[in-house]
Amino acid sequence: MRIGERLDGLPLSPFHWRVVISSGLGWMFDALDSGLVAFALPLVAKEWSLSPGQVGSLGSAGLAGMFAGAVLVGSLTDRYGRKTLFQATLAVFSVATGLCAAASGYLSLLSMRFLVGAGLGGELPVASTLVSELSPREHRGKLVVVLESFWAFGWAAAAVVAYLLIPTWGWRAGFLIGALPVLYVLWLRRAVPESPRFLESAGRFEEATAVVRRVEAECGQPEVPLEPTPAAQKGRAGVGALWAAGYRKRTAMLWVLWFAMVYSYYGIFIWLPSLLVAQGYGLVKSFQYTLVITAAQIPGYFSAAWLVDRLGRKPTLSLYMLGCAGSAFAFGRAEGGAQVMAWGCLVSFFNLGAWGVVYTYTPENYPTALRGTGSGWAAGIGRVGGILAPMVVGRLLTAAPGRQELIFAQFAAVVLVGLAAVLALGEETKGRSLEAASA
Repeated sequence: MRIGERLDGLPLSPFHWRVVISSGLGWMFDALDSGLVAFALPLVAKEWSLSPGQVGSLGSAGLAGMFAGAVLVGSLTDRYGRKTLFQATLAVFSVATGLCAAASGYLSLLSMRFLVGAGLGGELPVASTLVSELSPREHRGKLVVVLESFWAFGWAAAAVVAYLLIPTWGWRAGFLIGALPVLYVLWLRRAVPESPRFLESAGRFEEATAVVRRVEAECGQPEVPLEPTPAAQKGRAGVGALWAAGYRKRTAMLWVLWFAMVYSYYGIFIWLPSLLVAQGYGLVKSFQYTLVITAAQIPGYFSAAWLVDRLGRKPTLSLYMLGCAGSAFAFGRAEGGAQVMAWGCLVSFFNLGAWGVVYTYTPENYPTALRGTGSGWAAGIGRVGGILAPMVVGRLLTAAPGRQELIFAQFAAVVLVGLAAVLALGEETKGRSLEAASA
């Protein structure tokens, strides 16, 4: 039996949930940082008298860093391993977040946000790849969506910190809280094993076998004889391989999908507290609304986790993207607190449910030797959308003050473009072995 087949066939066990939780806590800290920036921006803008364009650039700086981190780390993880890069990126973004608290002005904060983004952008696709490669085939979708759900808990924690801490102690205190994950790296080193699929792909069959033996023991399963995967499926491939005949459609689909999802997510949620303040709700009230809207992400994730291994990747993703587009369009026309809350919660529910499926779907489209590179480049191209979205919102607010319906209509349109790419070019990967992702 080959290593991939053995990992695919193991029963779901506490080991798999421990890997998800260990990786998910790192993901939660990522979201905590992203959320704190959204809540800090209104106070930073007031303290330093920043224009909407400058506020948008602060949001985009982190996304520019995420682009650099995703494409660089994605390639490095296929060379040096999933676990090593997961730890390194977590440390980079944690330390840089702490340095944001010491920023002396606009330019210094801008540079620190770039470094934060570089760590964060590299960590996200690495974590989903690692969990995907350690998961049993029948439960892979659910486990990766649950991993992604930790993002919602991080944003909820950011909302709580912002509500309880920032109005009294200021935005710098929020960034200091966001730096705490660096302490978690020390524990993470022991908690998560390296991917046996990566180790075998790198020609380290004995190390891969040792990890599989550990997993078998923790799952209460007997050892079975293992044989190497044929050499033709091993080795490293560069970014050019993403556009080879067998992967061209997948890569095009994923790049459009990631662009649409990142554009909509960061455009909406980086600006949400500021947009609510601009609508006259006040700082504390806008934080309260955002906390409730953010909490709606959690049932969005778990409903997607329930559906993704039942309906499949494409149907679940399509359903949630369509719901996101419709809710975003309606949110832009919401009047009064009740409508703002209702449509805001639906945007949050559908957008983050879709995100859970995106992180499941992406690594399933590439073989092991190309999985980190493919996932990293898809995430990196998505960050281009994230760079543009906060700046576009800033420009729209300057050119057409108060026209919130225009802002959310363009988010809905972008999500629909991503949905069209999935429907036209995407393949269904439900129940497929990761090794079967080869062209």
